[in-house]
Amino acid sequence: MLTSKYLIEKTGISRATLNSYIKLGIVSKPVVSHQGFLAKGALQVGDFPVDTLARIETIEQLKQAGYSISEICDQLLNEVAEASVGDKTQRAAPTRPRSTGAHPVVLQSNDLSGGDQDGPRVTIEDLPHPAYMINHNFELIWVNPQARHRLFADAELPSNSESRNLLRLLPSDGEDWNSLLRFHVALAKGRLSADNFSAACRGLDQVAFAKMQEIYADVIAEAVTPVLAAPVSLLDDARIPTQHTAYASYFREGMLIVLQPETDVSDAIVGVLSRRDELIRSLLRRKLPVLTDLAVMVADLQGSVTICSELPPEEYFELINEIWTTMVPIYRNYHATCGKHVGDGMVYYFFPQPDSNYMANALACAQEVRMAMQKLSKAWQIRKNWFNELYLNTGITEGQEWLGTYQSSTGVEFVVLGDTINQASRVSDVARNGSIWASKNLIGKMQAKDRERVNFGVRRRSPDGREHFVTSSFSLVSSLLEQDGTRLEKMKDIATLAITEIVGISPAPK
Repeated sequence: MLTSKYLIEKTGISRATLNSYIKLGIVSKPVVSHQGFLAKGALQVGDFPVDTLARIETIEQLKQAGYSISEICDQLLNEVAEASVGDKTQRAAPTRPRSTGAHPVVLQSNDLSGGDQDGPRVTIEDLPHPAYMINHNFELIWVNPQARHRLFADAELPSNSESRNLLRLLPSDGEDWNSLLRFHVALAKGRLSADNFSAACRGLDQVAFAKMQEIYADVIAEAVTPVLAAPVSLLDDARIPTQHTAYASYFREGMLIVLQPETDVSDAIVGVLSRRDELIRSLLRRKLPVLTDLAVMVADLQGSVTICSELPPEEYFELINEIWTTMVPIYRNYHATCGKHVGDGMVYYFFPQPDSNYMANALACAQEVRMAMQKLSKAWQIRKNWFNELYLNTGITEGQEWLGTYQSSTGVEFVVLGDTINQASRVSDVARNGSIWASKNLIGKMQAKDRERVNFGVRRRSPDGREHFVTSSFSLVSSLLEQDGTRLEKMKDIATLAITEIVGISPAPK
């Protein structure tokens, strides 16, 4: 048995860090000995299990390797859960699910064992079978050579995200592809409305389009589960149908699909799919660059230099971290993808979604972030007894740009190339006191029903010096700066960009 003092001395961690590990559940609580001779209120020293030292050393090694604390928690807690199951009952040897019916089989948690632990560790690069990943709009974002050969005849994929829709690219000629089509359409029906499904099939010839609509009406929508498996048929190089099992694994970023021949009786694929965190990191590193429509939001903390100078370093970082932890759930609610943060600023991307408009999502998200920032500002005013107001100044633009990933030593970051992100950053510089400014192009491209809910316009100054808000209007950046007497040199690259202030957004009708 080990004391906390011994663990701290041996590992070099602080007592606060040890307590944090205990709260997270990745280190067991000490067992306090309740001895009869201890007086009431006397200090009781607890002992830790003998494996605690090794557990802490493992955590520290994972941190040094670049894993986040949440990833470490997922990995260690999963190991604890699996060990607990093994103690209660002998686990059955993992077997690949079989299905002879029309509907997929759901893999249960005890199927996700990782395969034979004594055999070689198979990774996504080692899979000898067709595999590909799609986002929630069913657009291909990664495909391996086997899938490119078997499904797409080694053809080059389109660069545009909309043209990469799998529902348009899958072969549909003849009856031999029907089971594969039905599998994918059943996945789509669980996520796409009939109208959105029809839009996704645009570009197909009349016969293929009608076939897809018929399948959509006939299949049963598949619910979201960790992993699905279903029997499908593929044509080999000799155009002979071969039976496969199609696995679909769900992630926040999309779905990974692997097609394994029935002749392969190994559990390698199940092993790969069980390592979810490792798998998604590997896939995102290999994400295909794609030309996509998007909205970009940049939010900067106003007066950050002054705030930093007024606060002790630990409180300034506490403030920045509190802003991030408060805002991240809001961004996720609106399907935003985190971009590369610089300093105390935030960059988020909004991509087309099957069930909502990405530009309307960006505006609604910005408004909710502004309201959350007002509450956080008041909390810090009470805490510090100061009069400083905390503002996030926000700029939002839209465009069509190349999206890819950048691999750093600690993870994977999404990167957008092009002018859209630079314009959003510049527009955020125009904003003041927590205001939200958006480009005219973004407002003009929104659907009418979404645009009608947005209260936007520009504040104009009359000759007598009074300010008037002109609704549903725009202004060149150069005109705004001249009106405020601001030097134009810094903003000359967006001087002719028309923008407007977003004052409010009314709720969507139910």
